[in-house]
Amino acid sequence: MNVLNQLSVWLSFQLSIIFFIGIPIILFLWSTIRRNKAVNKLLSIYWKVSLLFFISLFLLIGKYNYALLVTNISLLLMTISVWFWNDINDELKEYNLSYSLTTTTKVWRWSITFISLNFLIQSLQNLACFSFINLGACEMWLEPSSNFYIIIKNLFNFLFGAEFTQPIAKFLGLFSLLIYTLGLVQWSMIKLPRHGRNSCFSENGRN
Repeated sequence: MNVLNQLSVWLSFQLSIIFFIGIPIILFLWSTIRRNKAVNKLLSIYWKVSLLFFISLFLLIGKYNYALLVTNISLLLMTISVWFWNDINDELKEYNLSYSLTTTTKVWRWSITFISLNFLIQSLQNLACFSFINLGACEMWLEPSSNFYIIIKNLFNFLFGAEFTQPIAKFLGLFSLLIYTLGLVQWSMIKLPRHGRNSCFSENGRN
């Protein structure tokens, strides 16, 4: 059962990389080429929110105790960010199924919603890992970030000629988390009350 659980966690991370990073890149480039302002704005917001996911990967590498909690929060915020905007939702409803860009975007939104829900359910099966990631039972949550650690380590060594260690990853993750939190609080206190659920994608005219 433990092997199946590890495989399930590994698969969840792989799906997260595909649907939370790979497909959004394709959609962003696609919407830019097609000059679809609604989808382009949606993806622009999404990428800003998704920075927390990358921060959580650094925290997992650094074995920060609350890294798994941050990962789940990041997936939740990323999912909310693609459904939150009323003007974008209304715009997407106007397109029929034959318009492949918006249809793919709609399917992608539902996909990441289910993946986030599945990730949360799996995480809740190891509830102690939300606050103590260094427990033996939580090791499977650290393994998927090992490949990312190798890539960053080699890149860091190539660019700076220095070794990228877990304490460095933890420091960078926590520092980035602080900056991200301050930015989120600023948006919540200033921009959200002013614009509400309007993304303002059509300020320069409709596509």
